[in-house]
Amino acid sequence: MRRKGVDKDTTRLSVIDAASRQFRRYGYSGVGVDALAKSAGVTSGAIYAHFGSKAGIFGVVLIAGLDQVITSLPMLQAEHGDVWTEKFIDYYLGATHRNDSEQVCAMASLTPEVIHFDADMQEIYEEKMQHIANIIAGGLKASIENNLSKAWVILSLLTGGVNIARSMKNEQSAEQVAASVKEYLRAIGC
Repeated sequence: MRRKGVDKDTTRLSVIDAASRQFRRYGYSGVGVDALAKSAGVTSGAIYAHFGSKAGIFGVVLIAGLDQVITSLPMLQAEHGDVWTEKFIDYYLGATHRNDSEQVCAMASLTPEVIHFDADMQEIYEEKMQHIANIIAGGLKASIENNLSKAWVILSLLTGGVNIARSMKNEQSAEQVAASVKEYLRAIGC
């Protein structure tokens, strides 16, 4: 049922936003099309009409989430100059980011889901992550030939660290994980 006064683009954006929150919180297998539709205030038919399938909307959410990182990183680098990595690491492993399951970064929340998809989805993911790694590498002070390797280490430690910390029942344990990852990244010059 189409809502009066709401155009297709607005509905599509509303569904993407709601699906993003649901996939980040519950994972791909933890939420069905009916729950996605309900969270967006639309019918299941609207999901299929706009995205074709649950996998279709997941792909759109994944791309949008990774594009958000691609847009945000250069702004963070420009705003914070030589200390941008410190700001990025503190934000990424910080309690606010870590504990908001519906807003946690797509790199951390959606990466584990990609392995279950076909080669096309994995190729899109790989291209986006390589772009992100290149942005990080471009903003590092280290020698040029090691920057990309260091960028992959940063991404791996941040996404893995935030997921381990998020999985801890005890906040002290989560803080210990986050602090350990931060300490190691700083020790390697990030």
